[in-house]
Amino acid sequence: MYLLEVRDITKHFGGIRALEEVRFRVKEGSIMSIIGPNGAGKTTLFNCLTGITKTTKGNIFFLDTEITALKPHNIVRLGIARTFQNIRLFKEMSVIENVMVSQHCRTGSGLVASVLRNNVFKQEEKTIREKALEYLELSGIEDFAEVTAANLSYGSQKRLEIARVIATEPRLILLDEPTAGMNPQETLEMMGLIKNLQGLGKTIILIEHDMKVVMGISENIVVLDHGVKIAEGTPEDIRKNPLVIEAYLGKEH
Repeated sequence: MYLLEVRDITKHFGGIRALEEVRFRVKEGSIMSIIGPNGAGKTTLFNCLTGITKTTKGNIFFLDTEITALKPHNIVRLGIARTFQNIRLFKEMSVIENVMVSQHCRTGSGLVASVLRNNVFKQEEKTIREKALEYLELSGIEDFAEVTAANLSYGSQKRLEIARVIATEPRLILLDEPTAGMNPQETLEMMGLIKNLQGLGKTIILIEHDMKVVMGISENIVVLDHGVKIAEGTPEDIRKNPLVIEAYLGKEH
């Protein structure tokens, strides 16, 4: 079953063609990587998939429902969540509070209950906290639950971002450069976390520059260059594709 289908997505910023008729499908439960040189359109693609950027043309379907024109919060409610290339945490809040906030899209208490802090609200808050601890444990940072997010190491902040994504209870997770800036040990641990998420039934698309990561965990790879899809296939297919080699290394004259 295909969870996501991207049909001829195009995005122009004035005269700049960031994406040009990009198409692919993502199988449920799989790990796909989007790769390409800097400026290839990878993050713009993520922005289109999550409603942050409106497409110039093309269509996006999630669970056979078109989401092309939906707002970001509606897309999250449907089951798509993402991280960003630059860490975006509530730095002055605790680690567990960051994760609790992310569960807002799945809560039922309204404004009145929040103000009155009635029994329904208190029970829901207790459940949210318990779930947040589970998400932190899954991400490997449960020991830092009460630590202020700003005081976490860089690698742990990356893990917290993923814990916040998991807290929205998504079926599809988009990770924008999850191992950027990490040392080799942190990178291995992050690869393990991503595989664990797959084991829980999550579908994952990642943008990644570390080819060891891409080749080590991806089942399918899409390659962009100047906004155009130049290749798609298994890691072995992509490794020996001449267009991909040229895009990364240039062409000998």
